[in-house]
Amino acid sequence: MARSVNFDLSHPIIEDGLESPADEEGVHDSFSQLIAEQTRNGGPSEALELQRLQSELHEENQDDVVFLSSQRHGEWENDERQTDPLIAERWSSATLKVLSSMPSRTIGRSRGAIISQYYNRTMQLRRRKQSRPSIQDFSRSSRPSIRGYGMDVDTMDAEGAELSKTERLVNNLQNLSAGDRVRMIRAMPLSVGEKSELRRSAVQKERRTLSGTKIPCCSRLKYYIIIAVRQSWYSWLSFLHSLQLWQVALKRVGGRFGSGVLSYFLFLKTLLFFNIFLFLVMVAFLVFPQAAHPPALPVGRPPFYGLELLTGAGFFTDTVMYYGYYSNYTLHAGCRDDVQVQNVSLPNGTNECVSKLQPYNMPLAYFFTIVVAFFITCIILVYSMSKSFGQSFRIGKSHSILAMKVFCSWDFKVIKKTSVKLLSGNICTQLKELLAEVNHKNVKNTCSQMLWRLMVHGLAWAICIASTAACVLGIYYFSDHMHQNLQKSSRVAVQDPLLNEASLLALPVVVSLINLLLPGLFNLAAWMEDYESPTVRTYVAIGRNLMLKVSVLGVLCYHWLGRVAAEPALIGLKCWESFVGQELYRFLLMDFFFTLLDTLFGEFLWRLFSERVLKRRRKPVFDIARNVLDLIYGQTLAWLGFLFTPLLPAVQLLKLLLLFYVKKSSVMMNCQAPRRPYRVSQMTTIFITLLCFPSFLGASVCVTYTMWSITPSSSCGPFRELRTMFQAGKRWVEDLEKHNQDLAVLARAHSYLVEHPFFLFVAAGIFLIVIYFHIQVVDGQRKIISLLQEQIENEGEDKKFLITRLQSIHERKRTPNRRLTSQVSSC
Repeated sequence: MARSVNFDLSHPIIEDGLESPADEEGVHDSFSQLIAEQTRNGGPSEALELQRLQSELHEENQDDVVFLSSQRHGEWENDERQTDPLIAERWSSATLKVLSSMPSRTIGRSRGAIISQYYNRTMQLRRRKQSRPSIQDFSRSSRPSIRGYGMDVDTMDAEGAELSKTERLVNNLQNLSAGDRVRMIRAMPLSVGEKSELRRSAVQKERRTLSGTKIPCCSRLKYYIIIAVRQSWYSWLSFLHSLQLWQVALKRVGGRFGSGVLSYFLFLKTLLFFNIFLFLVMVAFLVFPQAAHPPALPVGRPPFYGLELLTGAGFFTDTVMYYGYYSNYTLHAGCRDDVQVQNVSLPNGTNECVSKLQPYNMPLAYFFTIVVAFFITCIILVYSMSKSFGQSFRIGKSHSILAMKVFCSWDFKVIKKTSVKLLSGNICTQLKELLAEVNHKNVKNTCSQMLWRLMVHGLAWAICIASTAACVLGIYYFSDHMHQNLQKSSRVAVQDPLLNEASLLALPVVVSLINLLLPGLFNLAAWMEDYESPTVRTYVAIGRNLMLKVSVLGVLCYHWLGRVAAEPALIGLKCWESFVGQELYRFLLMDFFFTLLDTLFGEFLWRLFSERVLKRRRKPVFDIARNVLDLIYGQTLAWLGFLFTPLLPAVQLLKLLLLFYVKKSSVMMNCQAPRRPYRVSQMTTIFITLLCFPSFLGASVCVTYTMWSITPSSSCGPFRELRTMFQAGKRWVEDLEKHNQDLAVLARAHSYLVEHPFFLFVAAGIFLIVIYFHIQVVDGQRKIISLLQEQIENEGEDKKFLITRLQSIHERKRTPNRRLTSQVSSC
């Protein structure tokens, strides 16, 4: 019957058995090969030494396995807990030959024999100009081990012979090219210190040889120039690497709190780059051209009180910050409304300056800037999502990653104390996460326990859904109440304009308060459910917070586009686009303030209360789900608003910058690492996916609906007196067709591709099909990786099975011989 095999190489019986000369019959051929090579290459001393060793090996007893294992057999026979059943038996020569031919048994071989082999290989490489010598070129039987042979060798002669062999090997390595030398040394089965010594000796000898030869002045100058350029290039790369944003801070957070908290800050960094792109595009194509050619400001502009920093209204209304400030005519050099230049009103409702120098069509620029910004953002999001999918599914099993982290994660170029401490903490945290995942065991529950857990989960989800629905209904009715108040105030003269302006903050404050308090109820429901896996708990919290944010944003979009934009005259608005932009500015600002309040009261004050009142050193744990969904909520507001507020990405940019430093300081001071570390290999992928589909897709639908269906204001903005914003592109194509009849094809293409929604549906369908195929390819790669990993595990089991079978066959053959021997001895 097959038995399990223990491959503990540190066990004494394996060292005594496997390295014995009586059972390494396969090494005789390798010694003969070495003797022949040494004789051909003029090495008589090495040949004599190996010839003597071979003769001694032939004189050994080939089958005396009992003697080999009897020295320490009595020491470990009584301790059955430390041995394997296979090791407890006497090993056959066939089994030992199989084990000695394994790659793992190359440990402990003679350094002299290795150097002799590679001296011959370097000679052959120099003669034949081979590309790469490898240890795989030799048979495993040519990897001899002379440890424990019991030979009486003169120590001084052995050291001298090995030294001469080393010197000749260094000479041959010196004459090789740099690439061949590195590959040869890398393939040698020596220790790292010995390899470094060989490489250093070869390089020093090569330098001495080069210094002895005279190099022409031109060649020396060329070498100096090449070295200077290479050093400059490496310095430039190092400088670019040091410019990476928040590199040291992210390493500190990841080393102390793990990959879960680190994923939040990496996601915040990604959103920061998105807003930098939007800010640059809007400033370059909209804000700067309009600021260079400002329109005439209305009479009676309100003064600045300071409250405008919170509300965004008042003094900021007639600035480049909002939609209503932008002109609906073509800008020219030196064309302004407040100087002696005439603006001519055209029949199509737009104005045009008399000057004809450097025209810039502001309505067309506004339209195409918004469309192109959304399109490029979509491409970047889809690319980031597909790349993140590929990286997350290429991650192997925790056992293999654990081995890689243990043996290959240290960077030997790190020499500074702070960097060494940072790297060691990071590796330690990653190892804790991997070990927690490896040791995680799924507990099998009984039917009653499963029924009880289903009831608890159902109750928790019912509480969360009911509370979310109640809050959404409250927001709906409160927004309707605010809308009716605006209608009343538009009919009556306002006595206190500042109070009326401050009342606009009521709806953002209520929504932000709900977003602050309701996730606490979700955490209470998760505590009641008592999830065994921290990863599952995080994903459930993300789903519940996402349900809340999407519902709230849906109600707000209906309020802005279904009430305010549908009938702006009821609330006395001349430019409803600027009002919606101010609303989005207020929501974004209130969200930031309430996030700071949560950081202050939820983390800082709770830490002080726990330490000084409760006398406990326990700190709060960073809530990944709520904080990530707050980021997605804020970014959705920014995407919804930069049609109405071109400078809203700048506000979001400042918010994210401040939020990073506030959250980082709070996490380092007030929070603790999770009590049960866990690895979130697919957390970043989920964040990017949520940012793409619920957030960006929803914002794109709202903006497209606004540009396609809603009538713009007739007294402000670049699309005034147009039926829809899409007509700006149509007017431009018609003008091109009038000036040049050859461009009539462009007009027809615009009519069929842009004005009709069929092309949009086809493009969206193709886009979704491409995403689907990419997901299927990634899923197929993941299945192939799992099959390959299973095949590797099966090959290891096959080796154990073959070794066990060899041992059992040998035992069956030896049993009759033992009985016969005992009968003869008894006679």
